[in-house]
Amino acid sequence: MNLKKGDNVQIITGKDKGKRGKIVRVVADKNQVVVEGLNLRIRHARGRREGEKGQRIEFAAPLNASNVMVVDSRTNKTTRLGSKKLADGKKIRISRVTGEEI
Repeated sequence: MNLKKGDNVQIITGKDKGKRGKIVRVVADKNQVVVEGLNLRIRHARGRREGEKGQRIEFAAPLNASNVMVVDSRTNKTTRLGSKKLADGKKIRISRVTGEEI
């Protein structure tokens, strides 16, 4: 998976299609990402003590990594990712649109 924590992405399918956000967490073994403030779900929690009210907890659920695309910061458009080896043996991620480092 080429996506990293902190990448700016756009959701390309589903109820939040077209919305942009930052990746908060990457679940590599399940090929999923959590995007800040998007794909929100509600979990109902019961009150723990007597007399305490229950509550609704809203949280960002994981999305499949194939449902998001990285946003190139220079062009502000979505792009596919590629990789390139430098002369010193380092591997970097590049934008397929501009060919520049992400």
